[in-house]
Amino acid sequence: MLKIGITGGIGSGKTTVTQVFKLLGVPVFYADIAAKKLMVNNMGLIAAIKNNFGNNAYLASGGINRQYIANIVFNNPQQLQLLNSLVHPAVFTAYNNWCAQQNAPYTLKEAALLFETNFYTHNDYTILVSAPLPLRIKNLMLRDNKTETQLMTIIDKQMPEPEKQKLANFIIQNDEQSFIINQVLQLHTHFLKLA
Repeated sequence: MLKIGITGGIGSGKTTVTQVFKLLGVPVFYADIAAKKLMVNNMGLIAAIKNNFGNNAYLASGGINRQYIANIVFNNPQQLQLLNSLVHPAVFTAYNNWCAQQNAPYTLKEAALLFETNFYTHNDYTILVSAPLPLRIKNLMLRDNKTETQLMTIIDKQMPEPEKQKLANFIIQNDEQSFIINQVLQLHTHFLKLA
């Protein structure tokens, strides 16, 4: 079974592209969703987060105190790296367990930080969903109700698009001119042949 990673900058359309793959019957592992679940369900991870960030990292309800964590890590690269070093191995284990249960020619692992975490090296191939910056900002402003300045702060913290393009094996253009479905179908056919 081939393991394909799929990523893209915030607002690039990763979710839309993975939905097309899912319609074709391709199993998709959503790393960011898995991380959020593990942070409240994995007792070892919860203990490690509390140990490193304090008990205030969790609400009385047991949920993660997102604002508290965000305040610590957002402008502190060392603290962000520490948090990632706790969460990403748990996600990687969950991904491997998930892969073992799949029966398909190939699977997709959708992750916002696929290249940044070096987890792309565990995949056979990677797909980058690429969209022009003005389109990404427009989509995000509609989706997240944030200002352009707020969004640029987030975008500026991500790996630059040209660096991602160098690391990707395949690029899907989401520019409102190229048909996403056609691009996905071509890749789907290609991966089936490789598998």
